[in-house]
Amino acid sequence: MSSTNNPAGLGESGGVRSVQRAFDILSLLTEDRRTLTIREVVDETGLAKTTALRLLQTLEHMGLLWATPKGYAAGPALWRWAHLARHAWELPPETVALMRELGARHRETVNLYVLRDVHRVCIAQQESPQPLRHVVRVGDELPLWAGASSKILLRDAPAKLLTRIARSSPHGEGHVATLREWADQAARDGYAASHGEREPGLSAVAVPVLGGSQATVAALSLSGPTVRFGADRVAEFAADLRDVAKRMSERGFDHPLT
Repeated sequence: MSSTNNPAGLGESGGVRSVQRAFDILSLLTEDRRTLTIREVVDETGLAKTTALRLLQTLEHMGLLWATPKGYAAGPALWRWAHLARHAWELPPETVALMRELGARHRETVNLYVLRDVHRVCIAQQESPQPLRHVVRVGDELPLWAGASSKILLRDAPAKLLTRIARSSPHGEGHVATLREWADQAARDGYAASHGEREPGLSAVAVPVLGGSQATVAALSLSGPTVRFGADRVAEFAADLRDVAKRMSERGFDHPLT
């Protein structure tokens, strides 16, 4: 293949590594950093300058990056993918309305998570209006070894998955027993709560959203500072969350990740 059609000169053996490196470069773009210089790419990826330049040229050739006087910015192909992803991840208006109303009643952040391998992925959020609040962006992956939503999502998890999650945690493989205990307790209570398990000072209450087969397909949660999550409030949150999750389940919860 000529260099015109293959600017990076990718071979079959190095293809996977090159793809990973390309995504590493794209991941350097953030809301706070909208352009990348070659020097920034080299410094933050550890790639040789010639390799970084070839990858940048390939990404530009594919429309994933756009060369500007200030550096490389997100290209039009990324915008097209983002547009497709937004529609693919979009929740039904009724579900969004339920989450918005829930957040308005309690003035805490509402999140909806689904299971993905050893992580939970935030697929929707209604942010708290309060200055001190919990913020997770849609698309963020969080670990499953702690947190109220994790306890809900792990209800039907097989032993092999629990072992992998435990191994990825700071606690090691011995954490399996705790994970199973948490999941079983959440199944008995119909909700789960957490206080400072993943981040000091952060609390959450979560309940399951059930699919057609009555399996847990998502976890609906309220989260915020622990100082606002006393026992009475936790009970209040759990009751309202259960009601909202039931209404979501009855309407039929559909999402590409479930």
